[in-house]
Amino acid sequence: MTVKTSPVGKPLDRVDGPMKVQGQAKYAGEFPLPGLLYGHIVNSTIARGRILHIDTRAAEAVPGIEAVLTHENRPPIASYDKPYEDDDAADGSPFRPLFNDRILYNSQPIALVVGESLELARYAASLIKVEYQTEEHATDLLTNLDQMSTAPADLPGPRGDAKQALNNAAVKVEVQYTTPVEHHNPMEPHASTVHYLPDGTLEVYDKTQGVQNCMRYLEDVFDMEGQIRILTPFVGGAFGSGLRPQHQLPLAVMAALKLKRSVRVSFARQQMFTFGYRPRSIQRLTMGASSDGQLQAIYHQAIAQTSRFEDYTEQQVEWSGMLYKCPNVTLDYQLVPLDVYTPLDMRAPGGTIGVYALECAMDELAYAANIDPVELRQKNFTDFNANEGKPYSSKALLECYEQGAERFGWSKRTMAPRSMQDGHQLIGWGMATGMWEAMQMPASAKACIDATGKLIVSSATTDIGTGTYTVMTQIAAEAMGFPMDQVEFKLGDSNMAKAPLQGGSFTVSSVGSAVQKACQELRMKLLDTVQQTPASPFSGKTPDEIDFADGWLFIKDAPEQRVKLTDIAAETGALEVEASVEPGEVRDGYATGTHSAVFVEVKVDEDTGMVKVSRVVSAVAAGRVVNPKTASNQIMGGVVWGVSQALHEETQMDHNLGRFMNHSLAEYHIPVQADIGDIDVIFVEEHDEIVNALGSKGVGEIGIVGVAAAVSNAIFHATGKRVRDLPVTLDKLM
Repeated sequence: MTVKTSPVGKPLDRVDGPMKVQGQAKYAGEFPLPGLLYGHIVNSTIARGRILHIDTRAAEAVPGIEAVLTHENRPPIASYDKPYEDDDAADGSPFRPLFNDRILYNSQPIALVVGESLELARYAASLIKVEYQTEEHATDLLTNLDQMSTAPADLPGPRGDAKQALNNAAVKVEVQYTTPVEHHNPMEPHASTVHYLPDGTLEVYDKTQGVQNCMRYLEDVFDMEGQIRILTPFVGGAFGSGLRPQHQLPLAVMAALKLKRSVRVSFARQQMFTFGYRPRSIQRLTMGASSDGQLQAIYHQAIAQTSRFEDYTEQQVEWSGMLYKCPNVTLDYQLVPLDVYTPLDMRAPGGTIGVYALECAMDELAYAANIDPVELRQKNFTDFNANEGKPYSSKALLECYEQGAERFGWSKRTMAPRSMQDGHQLIGWGMATGMWEAMQMPASAKACIDATGKLIVSSATTDIGTGTYTVMTQIAAEAMGFPMDQVEFKLGDSNMAKAPLQGGSFTVSSVGSAVQKACQELRMKLLDTVQQTPASPFSGKTPDEIDFADGWLFIKDAPEQRVKLTDIAAETGALEVEASVEPGEVRDGYATGTHSAVFVEVKVDEDTGMVKVSRVVSAVAAGRVVNPKTASNQIMGGVVWGVSQALHEETQMDHNLGRFMNHSLAEYHIPVQADIGDIDVIFVEEHDEIVNALGSKGVGEIGIVGVAAAVSNAIFHATGKRVRDLPVTLDKLM
């Protein structure tokens, strides 16, 4: 008898795991090509001005150097004088490497040296001499606030009268928080390997989160429509750094087209600090509540930096208008243009900053009102998004509070700061709410049963380490009733079915829904095929009367009447369908979101002030979880980054030079194993038929949101001192 079991919901190992641990997975900078040349980027040493003269003669004279490209001798580029397409571009004029003699920011690429080896190219680059005309620059957000202007963000208008409500509030807090610049620093630096083919077309191996975005970008920039293919089978982490094409990509293509040779350009670790980052910000919050803790008013203003050539915006303040029930809300978002590169989306962009400030302010309000921080949040729970004027499709946040608090042991917490101690260790317990939007984008997928009976499903998405290969295989196996080992999911090829950028936690909901639909349509095609013979037992059967399991098609009421799918494929040859999905109309009447409650314990040495995060409990409501193992990994990774944001990460700039100083992993501080305590992840059951066909909300971003606030709140509980400037370093605490 055929037994129907589903792999979805099971904590399965990654299907691509063996390839990675055995070193068989190739990344953008690892593909061997015959006659490959290597490029090294030369970066500017000033923050603003122009190049008066660039002397490349010594570099060009080095044996084995094939070319040195600058703004003076680069090949003509079609779109350098017109707009071009980029799915993640900010408002303004995107940066164009080697465009002219203008210097817009420190470390701007000003030359590309191409040679027979990377070492040779780097040596020759050191011989280039540049004469600049410098101009006065501004790179400090705090000293240029007089230059701020309203961000081009679609903020909800004021709700009620926040000013009047704040004046009348029984309890009020007025606070300011600041957050630093952070850089992505994935394990794999950015690289592009351009394979120049004999017919002049290009195959490009690129480190990206969007193969079709990069393809369209290059087609526009170089006027090569239909002549470029992007391949990204594996990505060694990205966190948003691969959403936009970075400048190594057009430079590599530029060199390949000029030399008619294959070229690879990769960033050194220091050069990973020469493009986008999480912007420095100032968050100003005023919150008012009644004496029993009911929120009456919120004013939240964000001020963030951007470049002079693009207005980068993210969702920093909207969370304060949607997370809790509050009748009077005013939100404001300002940008300060500086002589820096444009910021870039970084894991939970905007939410990481905005929710940090909101949740720290909520903790301060809890102490001002003498109410337990969890109780305050429960009092102000809402299942309605007042920003959008819509109910949530689902919001199991109260269950997150309940289950997280129980697992953590929150009931044993004493309210007063410095009231919990173990010897010389001050114990602090803090918590915060997390939230991220549950989005869905249009996407397509192709499903095929080949002549051997194997199910092959494909889409032009990527896997940035989130487990995309695995969860898509699970979704396809469930939809087709196939064993996992007979399913293969392919991705990372711009020639495949259309897929959105991989970011925003919407890959499973978007591409996963397309995979599910493609497999469902393939089922109908298989049924139609076996019904072609009048004598077939399936003749006249409707889709509701049949089912698929373990590689068989069978009649539900007579499971002995069955046919093996491999036999159908062997008889008919390969069967293939392509399906597309987009957000359903039913979503229009609802707001959608993933929610979490984060509980943190810190231990602070009373003598030295050293902070240790000893344990974290993160309770997450994310709809249907396709793979609890990979999803739990995502939450853990987000928690680690949240601890890093709270205690370690800060890209420091010398404003005299306009240059980042700690541009290496030796000096840019991130946690190591010894910095991370126990992390306990709970997935709270949440059923949602509205959010998408899978009922899944995504977990890539939510893991980090709220963590820095929970750590900061725990430090206050331990020490009685509020540090409102991230990261909470020893000097600030002491």
